[in-house]
Amino acid sequence: MWDKIWFSFPIQLFLLHLLKNLSLLLIWVVLLVIILEGIGVMLGIPFLFLDPEYLNQVSWISFFLMGIGFAMFTMGFHMSTYIMDGGKFPFLAIVSKPFIHYCLNNSIIPLVFYLIYIYRFISFQLENDLTNDWEVLNYFLGFSAGSIISYTVIFGYFSLTNKDFFILFAGNLDRRLRKVRLTRTNVISQHKELKNQSTKILYFVNLRLGLEKVRPDISRFESAKLLRVFDQNHLNLFLIQVFLILVILFLGFFKEYPILQLPAAMSVTLLLAILVMIAGAVSFWLRRWATVAVVIFVFLINYFSNFNFLNRPHEAFGMDYAVPPVAYTLSHLDSLLHKDTVAKDESQILQILENWKAKFPVETKPTLVIMASSGGGQRAALWTVKVMQSIYEINSGEIWKHTELLTGASGGVLGAAFFREIYLRSLKDPAVNPLDGKYLDQISADNLNPIIFSLLVNDLLIRNQHYEYGGRSYLKDRGYAFENQLNINTEGILDKPLIAYQIPESKGEIPLLPVTALITNDGRKLVISPHSMSFFGTSVLGKTGVAEKKQTVDFLRFFAAHDAKNLRFLSALRMSATFPFITPNIQLPSEPVMETMDTGLSDNFGIQDGLRFLYVFQKWIAENTSGVVMITIRDSEKSVEIQPTLPPKIFQRIFTPFKNIYSNWDNIQTIQNEVLFNYMAESMPFSLEKVEFEYAPEKVQVEELTESQQNMQRASLNWRLTAREKKSILSSMATSSNRMAIARLKVLFGTHVLQDSIP
Repeated sequence: MWDKIWFSFPIQLFLLHLLKNLSLLLIWVVLLVIILEGIGVMLGIPFLFLDPEYLNQVSWISFFLMGIGFAMFTMGFHMSTYIMDGGKFPFLAIVSKPFIHYCLNNSIIPLVFYLIYIYRFISFQLENDLTNDWEVLNYFLGFSAGSIISYTVIFGYFSLTNKDFFILFAGNLDRRLRKVRLTRTNVISQHKELKNQSTKILYFVNLRLGLEKVRPDISRFESAKLLRVFDQNHLNLFLIQVFLILVILFLGFFKEYPILQLPAAMSVTLLLAILVMIAGAVSFWLRRWATVAVVIFVFLINYFSNFNFLNRPHEAFGMDYAVPPVAYTLSHLDSLLHKDTVAKDESQILQILENWKAKFPVETKPTLVIMASSGGGQRAALWTVKVMQSIYEINSGEIWKHTELLTGASGGVLGAAFFREIYLRSLKDPAVNPLDGKYLDQISADNLNPIIFSLLVNDLLIRNQHYEYGGRSYLKDRGYAFENQLNINTEGILDKPLIAYQIPESKGEIPLLPVTALITNDGRKLVISPHSMSFFGTSVLGKTGVAEKKQTVDFLRFFAAHDAKNLRFLSALRMSATFPFITPNIQLPSEPVMETMDTGLSDNFGIQDGLRFLYVFQKWIAENTSGVVMITIRDSEKSVEIQPTLPPKIFQRIFTPFKNIYSNWDNIQTIQNEVLFNYMAESMPFSLEKVEFEYAPEKVQVEELTESQQNMQRASLNWRLTAREKKSILSSMATSSNRMAIARLKVLFGTHVLQDSIP
């Protein structure tokens, strides 16, 4: 019995993979750890697999597509290992349907993965507050149908085309194979390897799922002919691999059609399938030279990557790249921050502040409101819109009349820009209700699937499709996919040039919103606004008497020759929310080339920009307002309990320093902002108060939630949210601290506060 198990084909294949194909097994292990929520939870990676979304909803179709995706990856694994190792088991050549038998016996790893995945997505969905638990059965049937149909089609093809020994040599197929030079070369190579092969197989699993004994007379078959059977099988596998890759590339031409924008996790599995199949093909054709060829290929790609045909820029839509690049030098920065230029920009903003004040009765000194929204992907965008709706609800939008500046980063500034546009439209159209719940659905709609799909079918290859905007042509990339999907989700209300906001901001109708991005070249901020704001970049010259490093670059003035005023506003928002690897860094027309990324690395909360604004205009604020209220909208909890530490293990000693830097970056910025705010509050000639809103689902009082909403985890940092994550964000308005913040705003802006509304 021991020999029957140990020397069975499935067990020996599994051991062979452990010894020889560990890199392929590692892919399975990583996927398994992901679906078990062992890694990537903070970024929401497991939820892409456990809660896939297609056409903006989780449905049986999305799980049907996941079934296809996993089937393609599994078949890629089977095909590659069969190409690399099938010849080591000559008995396969004399059984009917050799490849199908191989797949059946090679299914230990995929079967374990499938069982765990099914268990995980069912348990996840049962906790996802579905309207009916029977929907989970629908998802399971969809996943099963996608897998079964995929396997049926692929195995049907192989059953018709792959020949065994007796069929192959009964006809003239052998003569045709002899004419293929590469095939003959591989036969000779594998024939030599087969002579030294000592793998012992006594039993294999047949198509009836029973154990069948290997023929004892296998040695009487000529080994060269046996290997030709495998080569004929390999040729068919290679053809279907090429076909699948071509299909995926073909989809790239139609990637903007929503029906073809696959779930992000399916795109990942298809990408892995392609990589696995390519690895198998390279190993088969190049044999012992495969590793050398791969190393040479990597070096060649690295060498040619800065050539124009591969290194094609990721551009900001609306700008004119045909104009010669502007010099990005210290001397040029100094010239743009001359004291007369700074004074001119300050004068312009002072006039806007006067226009803002004119909205109120002449004899009054209104309270000036600044709102700062932190970054944090789509969770920050949704949280910002939810908080701003709650603020607007106070006294019929009175606080928004007092608001003159919005700052922030990444998803926070995206949500602020979206609500500001809704507010602007409500001023001109009474039918627009800023409190409409549809806006929460729009800002939280999936924005990740098209990005990952574009990465799969477009960005990993040479980009060749173009996009027309403002009479100019730009290459499409996953940055375009992000903007396009955001535009679709928000029904196009943000699709306008930067200059479109100049007049409503100048009139004081809507708050100023300087969108900031981090310049990766030197750590400065790029300030994008329809009004030049050079005062953010330097102190008043001549006061300190020492040279200072200029802190910001004014986008409008710096790129004036490149039509900066017509920058697509969606591109500006993307520049502020460029998450590494998800959306590409934008290259701007300067020499050297200026690259931008998410400004959250510099100031994730927007508080520094808000305080700088108050410092510059402190005299006017002191004379014309009754004080300032800074409303901060954080997508994280400000003060958390200090966690106990345990003696670290070896691997923890390696990775803990990096983890500490990342996890404490929020705390570091928070402490720095506290110091700055307290200093400003003590030194400014006007009153300064801060009202804070925090996204802290752990603090939502249990009695205010349904049983399914309790113990909600923090939403992931992603451009796609699950239904459970959306509920955890929206329910956070019920925390004690957020309710107190709302009550404080009601007091500050003259509304009557009921006793039972104060916690």
